[in-house]
Amino acid sequence: MKQKKDKLLKSRLYCITAPPRQQTDYRFMVRSAIEGGADIIQLRDKTLSKRNVYELTLELTPICRKMGALFILNDHLDVALAAGADGAHLGQDDLPLPAARRIVNAYLQANGEIDFVLGLSTHSLEQALKAQDEGADYLGCGPVFATPTKPDYNPVGLELIAQYSQNLQIPFVAIGGIDLQNLELVLQAGAPCVAAVRAVCGQKNPAEAARAFIQKMELFHVAAV
Repeated sequence: MKQKKDKLLKSRLYCITAPPRQQTDYRFMVRSAIEGGADIIQLRDKTLSKRNVYELTLELTPICRKMGALFILNDHLDVALAAGADGAHLGQDDLPLPAARRIVNAYLQANGEIDFVLGLSTHSLEQALKAQDEGADYLGCGPVFATPTKPDYNPVGLELIAQYSQNLQIPFVAIGGIDLQNLELVLQAGAPCVAAVRAVCGQKNPAEAARAFIQKMELFHVAAV
């Protein structure tokens, strides 16, 4: 199995960047989140130019790789490939997954690389099963709860997590409004991995916030045995 896909299967905490707080930057945020236990970092910033996204990806990917985390770029498949990210995450309104996969395969073949992951945001079991058939490496399931990062989407609720857990053969990440207060509900529903935005990267100390997530997940799984 390819190394990055293997990492997806083992991941528990998927951290999506928030705008850096005053007197901090993306480097601090990313390092801190990984120190706290984040397995995957996704750079998501709709305000940055493509050039700035490219430059940040060049800077952040080696940090993640050195610290043992995957670095995923939101939306920009071309930038992710050009800058050497570990993967890209697409939305329902982005390039269709089969077309994205053709681009990735052609790029990897031309450059002698073999490992790049493609994720897709999904909001229903129908979308998820279609994406699985079309070759997604992992899926986002959400938004589980209401969240300001996805104001145009109604919450899908915990039931959809259970449906994904019962019907999918690829990894998925529960996302949307997840914090320490509702984390146990998400785990009980069957989420193997959870995504956090404000609850980790939006905090003053992302390492401490990520560590709290990991500790709560570990306690849940110990109690469930």
